[in-house]
Amino acid sequence: MDELLVDLDDIRRAMEYYTGNGWTDGLPVGPVTESYLKEFLAATSRDPAEVLLPMPHLNNALTVRLAAINAALAGCLPQYLPVVLAAWDAFRADGMVTRSIWQSTTGTAPFVVINGPVRNEIGLNCKGNLFGSGFRANATIGRAIRLGAINGLGLRPHVLDQATQGTPAKYMCCIGENEEDSPWGPLHADHGFATADSAVAATVIRSVLHVEARHSTAPEQLAHDFADSLCRTAALVRPTAAGFIALNPEHARLCDRAGWSKADLAQAIYELGTKRYGELRRAGKEAISSGTHWRVPLAHPEALPQEELDDEAPVRLIGSPEAVHIVVAGAPNAGVSSVVETFTRLTGPPAFAKVESHPPQEPL
Repeated sequence: MDELLVDLDDIRRAMEYYTGNGWTDGLPVGPVTESYLKEFLAATSRDPAEVLLPMPHLNNALTVRLAAINAALAGCLPQYLPVVLAAWDAFRADGMVTRSIWQSTTGTAPFVVINGPVRNEIGLNCKGNLFGSGFRANATIGRAIRLGAINGLGLRPHVLDQATQGTPAKYMCCIGENEEDSPWGPLHADHGFATADSAVAATVIRSVLHVEARHSTAPEQLAHDFADSLCRTAALVRPTAAGFIALNPEHARLCDRAGWSKADLAQAIYELGTKRYGELRRAGKEAISSGTHWRVPLAHPEALPQEELDDEAPVRLIGSPEAVHIVVAGAPNAGVSSVVETFTRLTGPPAFAKVESHPPQEPL
C-alpha cells in the first residue's frame, strides 16, 4: 500500500479547528489549502479582490476570493465556482440580501435555480429528490452560499442571524430546471437569455411547500391548488403573495396537452389568488401596518384605516401574474409539485446572472 502523503489525524484536527472557530454551518467542512484555493481561482477570470456583495451596515463585503474559499469549504469542485459567483451576482441584483433580510427573525434562506448547459456539465440534479440529498453539485453550491453568508458576511445564528426558527433551506436550496422533460422553454429563456446560455436565478425564500396533486386531470385544478397554497393565511406577511412554482414534468405536460403555456398557468393562479375577507379577519390579517406594511388585525395600533368589508368579500392576495414564476423541475414519475414561498414580492422578472464561460487554466 502506498504511503499516505498526509496524516489523516491532521485533517481531523483541522476540521475540528474550523468548527471551533465557527467557520461551519454545523456540519464538517473540508480544509482549504492555498494551493487548492488557486485551483478555484483559476476557474474564473475575475479579480479575487472584486466585491460580489457589499454589506456596508455590517462593515463587511464578500469578495471573489472569499466566495472561492467558502465554495472549497462547502465541498464544491473548482469547476463549480463560476456558478457560485453567478449566484452571488444574482443575489446582489435581487437586492433583498443587502437589505438585511438574511438577518431577519423570519428565518429566510437563499434559493438558487440553475439553467442551461452547465447543469449537465457539473452533474446538477434536476430530477428526482430535487430538494433532497444525494447530489454533490446541488448540495455544495447551495452550501457555498450559506457558508459565504456565515464566513464572508458574519451572519452566524444567535449573532447577526436572528431567525426565530429558521428553515432546512438554510443549509442549501439549489435546484436545476428539468429542461429535458419540459414541454416548454426554460426559465432563463423566458427572461431574455439564449437557451444555450447558462444562467442562475436567485432570491430569498421562507419555505418549500409540498403540493400533492397526483390525480389532477385539468390545469384548472392545479391552478386552484397552487393559488390556495400561495395564499394560505399562515404564509401571509406582506399584503400580497409571490413565489416560484416548481412544477413536476407530469403537471407541465398535463397543462401543455390542454393548450396551456406557463403564462396561462401563472395567469390562472393570479386570477384565483384571493381570500374572503372573513378568512383574513379570523386569522388577524385583514389590515395593513403603517410601519412594516405587513398584515395585522384591524384593531392593531398601526393598522391603516380601511373599510371593514363583508366576510364574503374577496381580497386580492396575488398582485399580478408576474408574481408567479414557473420552473419545471423534478422527476416525471408522480403528480407532485412544490410552491417555493419567496420573501420578495417578485412583481417582475427574477434576478438572473449569466454563468461565466471560462476555459480551464493552470492554477495561478
